[in-house]
Amino acid sequence: MAHAYRAVGWNPQKKKYDRTLVAGVVLFLAVFVGSGLLVQPNITAETLVIRAFGSAALLLLHVVLCIGPLARLDRRFLPLLYNRRHMGVTMFLLALVHGGFSLVQFHAFGNENPVRSLFLSNTNYASLAEFPFQPLGACALAILFLMAATSHDFWLANLTPPVWKGLHMLVYVAYGLVVAHVALGQLQAETSPLLVVLMALGMLVVFALHLVAGAREAALDHDVEEPPPGTAFVRVATVEEIPEDRAKVVCVGGERVAIYHYDGKVSAVSSVCQHQNGPLGEGRVIDGCITCPWHGYQYNPESGSSPAPFDEKVPTFHVQVAEGFVFLDPRPNPPGTPVPPAVVDA
Repeated sequence: MAHAYRAVGWNPQKKKYDRTLVAGVVLFLAVFVGSGLLVQPNITAETLVIRAFGSAALLLLHVVLCIGPLARLDRRFLPLLYNRRHMGVTMFLLALVHGGFSLVQFHAFGNENPVRSLFLSNTNYASLAEFPFQPLGACALAILFLMAATSHDFWLANLTPPVWKGLHMLVYVAYGLVVAHVALGQLQAETSPLLVVLMALGMLVVFALHLVAGAREAALDHDVEEPPPGTAFVRVATVEEIPEDRAKVVCVGGERVAIYHYDGKVSAVSSVCQHQNGPLGEGRVIDGCITCPWHGYQYNPESGSSPAPFDEKVPTFHVQVAEGFVFLDPRPNPPGTPVPPAVVDA
């Protein structure tokens, strides 16, 4: 597989984003350490590092989980979505430092292997107040490692998009483990309710954004009417409803179809980008190609194929235009099948 690997190319926008991200993390750590020393002057350096990096990782995890629904609700958040994987890898590195220092401080100075001690030193699973919360964090870190290690598009191509997407959906499992890790750890180590309040607020924001975005998406998934008897086409829109160089998304047979209006023509393709299942129907035509709003992947609207040297393809659909109405054949063509566009009358 190695011959297909291509090094990551940082464009100026990504470099600016990464500098801002690193500066924000450094500022957070500095403020956390400074305030920690003021509140608890006798705190050990190891404990302060564990808390600082753990808090930074926890905050970034909430931000990562919120970016997706925010981008669905407001297009202004798309630049964050475009760079979300960089934030995810940064979050994993912070969590790794947190976990590494915790392993050393709590398990490295005994007679037992530190990893074995992590999982076996406390087996009091029947007690809520003394529950072994550290293995929960270790399991979450293992999931985050798999996601960070496969974040490159090389793995997306070799694992195939469905497998890769399924793997990265485990972030919600990791989030549940982290919440349990923090909540159960707080029961044993902290007396202030501040952490509980902040965690509850973070969970509320994450769940609320996902519910609102999900409700908005569900509203789009109402199938259009069945084709009339004797014809394969169904009326789906008027030409005036479709902005120039953009699309209207309709649902046929349980699948979303993006109907694009461009250069006096109308074409229809699947609304699911082959890169990361991005919403092609929310993109626009740039330089003659449909451009996914998530990561900029492009497709020819008449064939559903990416321009060379790329080989991604999406299904196409036959369309007709008559008297200002757009008619769609809901039967998809194989991905990459050229279909003549429908010409819009002047």
